[in-house]
This record gives sequence, structure tokens and C-alpha cells, in this order.
Amino acid sequence: MGRALANRALAHGHRVLATARNPATLNELVERHPESCKILALDVTDSAQVEGAVRTAAHEFGGLDVLVNNAGYGLIGAFEELGREQIVQNFHANLFGAMELIRVALPILRAQGSGRIVNISAAAAISNYPGFSVYGATKWALEGLSESLAAELKPLGIHVTIVQPGPFRTDFIKRSLKRAETHIADYDRTSGKFQRLIESMDGKQIGDPEKAAEAIIAAVASEKPPLRLVLGKYANDKVCKKLATTANELAAWEHIGLPTDI
Repeated sequence: MGRALANRALAHGHRVLATARNPATLNELVERHPESCKILALDVTDSAQVEGAVRTAAHEFGGLDVLVNNAGYGLIGAFEELGREQIVQNFHANLFGAMELIRVALPILRAQGSGRIVNISAAAAISNYPGFSVYGATKWALEGLSESLAAELKPLGIHVTIVQPGPFRTDFIKRSLKRAETHIADYDRTSGKFQRLIESMDGKQIGDPEKAAEAIIAAVASEKPPLRLVLGKYANDKVCKKLATTANELAAWEHIGLPTDI
């Protein structure tokens, strides 16, 4: 998704600082756009690298218009199967890395009085699945952060958009999905079933990353960007189902929950 977004932004004539833990994987972007694309090594869990990347972007391009937080990876397995260090690392990559990038970028954006922050979430933050407890938690936390940021920054001319993609044909399952360090057979019918489903989808996802990138660029370019941009039929259907389920449950339990005020 990040590569597709960089590709489409460059094709639209924008300047891009593209980052990866291994920047050599991005060489072809620079070869095709030597004047408008720069690449940099970035591990979002390294505070020094985060600060260097943001300041390099602002220096090279004379400012910072759009920050996209796309770094991260999936972690699949029943909660009980996950190791403590696996959990901590997933939060560092998916949540704390984005928080640090935003924290470093905000003084620059405030001084400009403008900017866009795009945080890539997941369908697991619409409603979660068995086996995605921690991964989903990182994305739910990112969305909670984004909602508050959006309210804080809107009067300053800075907009925040949460992107909720469905299944897109990227290398996420093959390259960016880590498995639990232990196996407990009792979970084979829940998280295990979901893991088998996810792995069977690799290369067959219905979402087109290039079209997703165009949708994100259109939202960012809007005078009033959405707080949430839902990508693809699967994710849109999931939002509708979640809203209906929430409304039905609220109505069913309103007689118990409503009369609890003083």
C-alpha cells in the first residue's frame, strides 16, 4: 500500500520522501523519479531515525505537507498464544512509531498552519477477529489517537484522516504477518480457523492498491478531508454491519444502561 501510494503521488507530480527499513527496496522509485523522490532508511521504533526522517523531509522539500503512517505489521494468533515480547513489539511498530512521527512533525505543521496526517488503520479496527487481538488493539488505539488529534488540530489548519482498508492485494500476508510463538490446540476452531482463512487469501485479495492510493490522494487533496476513509466493498459492508449490530444491541439493552444517571 505504501509503495502504491508513493507511486501514485509521484505520478501526480508530488515530491515524496519514501522510507523503509531497507531503503534499497525503493531504488526503482528514485530511478523513475530522480528529481522528486528521495529515499531514507527508517525503523519507526528508532526515535533518532524518526526525528531525522521528518527533519530531512522538511529540509529537502521546504516544508511538510502530508505525513502518512503506513509502517507496521500483523500479528496473528490467539491472545494466550502470543508472547509478551511479541505483543510489545507489535505496539511499538504499529502505534508508538506512528505517535513518535506525529509528535516530531507537529511543530513543523503548526508553524506552517497547514498539513495532513494520514494514519493507515485496518478492517480489524472496524470490528475485530479471533486471532487479531493485539494487532486489532494497535489499530483501535491508533484510531482513538487520531480522533483526538483531529479535534485538537482542526482549528490549526491540520487535518487527520484514518484509512480503513479491506483486503488489498499486497504482500502483507506473505511478508508482514507474524505468527504466535506458541500453539494451543483449543484455539484451532477460532483464531486457528481465521489464520487458515487469511493465509488462503494471499494473492487473491479483491482490493487494488493503485486504486486505494488514488482514493487516499483524493481525500488528502480535499478541502475538507474525511476523518475516516473506508476502502473497498468488504470494508464498507463491514462498517454497515457494525453500525447495525451496535444500534440493535444499544436498543436491546437501553432499558438497563440508560437509567444509570444520578
